[in-house]
Amino acid sequence: MRIIINRPGVVQLFAALGILALSACSAGKKGGTFTNIDSAVVVTVAEPSGAAQHDLSISGQVEASRTVNISTRVMGIITMLKVNVGDHVNKDQLLATISNQDILAKRAQAGAKIAEAQAALNNAQKDFDRFTILYNQQSATAKELDNVTLQYHSALSGLEAAKQIRNEVNATLRYTSLTAPFSGIITQKLADAGSMASPAMPILTMEQSGSYQVSASVPENLISQIQPGANALISIKSLDKRIHGLVTQISSSSQYTGGEYIIKVSIPENEKRGLYAGMYADISIPSENTTATGIDGEAVLVPLSSIIYKDQLTGLYTVGSDNTALLRWVRLGRTYGDRVEVLSGLAKNEQFITRADGNLYNGIPVKIK
Repeated sequence: MRIIINRPGVVQLFAALGILALSACSAGKKGGTFTNIDSAVVVTVAEPSGAAQHDLSISGQVEASRTVNISTRVMGIITMLKVNVGDHVNKDQLLATISNQDILAKRAQAGAKIAEAQAALNNAQKDFDRFTILYNQQSATAKELDNVTLQYHSALSGLEAAKQIRNEVNATLRYTSLTAPFSGIITQKLADAGSMASPAMPILTMEQSGSYQVSASVPENLISQIQPGANALISIKSLDKRIHGLVTQISSSSQYTGGEYIIKVSIPENEKRGLYAGMYADISIPSENTTATGIDGEAVLVPLSSIIYKDQLTGLYTVGSDNTALLRWVRLGRTYGDRVEVLSGLAKNEQFITRADGNLYNGIPVKIK
């Protein structure tokens, strides 16, 4: 059987099929484009700020408002020390004891001295009463009464001296039982049971619970720009936390702090949860003086919240010409409160994404709010 192929017809058939395929692809692309636009992530954009907002930027550390070293005034063996670092203790709780046998012996001696002085006083009292009666009856001379009176007052002083010796021994004995001066947390343990305790040698260090503030050193060219009661923004990077506080204390001398002045910034009670003494903090304090802030008027500043961290790289998202998100790697400089300086990678008049209603990645369509 012989098959006859009509070549012009075959060519026309393949041409028609190609047109249909191209039309389907074109329709698919249009449909895909419509879908991408419809599912674009809504974003908020902004331009970098300069030094219009003048803030003093300093670094500090979180610290307890009240810290004490627990030590003793006596020398002796530590017989009990059961607390450890991190333990919570209550006010007047027993923390450690020092051997006190020698002090107890001295207290017993003081008690015996008191009994002896009391007996002497009782005898002198009887003599004084007797000679007073005899003198009034003119049966004793004034000289004899004076001698008896002197003996009586001497015995009275001897009893008082013995009592004060006992008070001194009791005061020393109290330093052999170390108690917590307030409720707090043990932060350092500098000795163990069996060690020799010496006068003024710290055995424990404790901090008052929840009494946190930020301490910072301010150079002399900036200290005049800070006033008590000034608002301060505290940024704790390790917790990604920002706290609004107040300047509560400003040191008036830098004699013992290397030429810098110490300030204290309070932390509100509801913000102290999760904080630990020693955490590093950046403090931003508003200032009216633009030259004192140390911020270059041409600096490119962006919010810290817009920065993306990936391994050792830092970047932020910008909007491309095709309305897609574009991750731009940047190099950062100093931090000024809740803003950070961009040294390279972003021009001063370039827009960047500050907020997105969804997850961003390179190439995803975005729609500016």
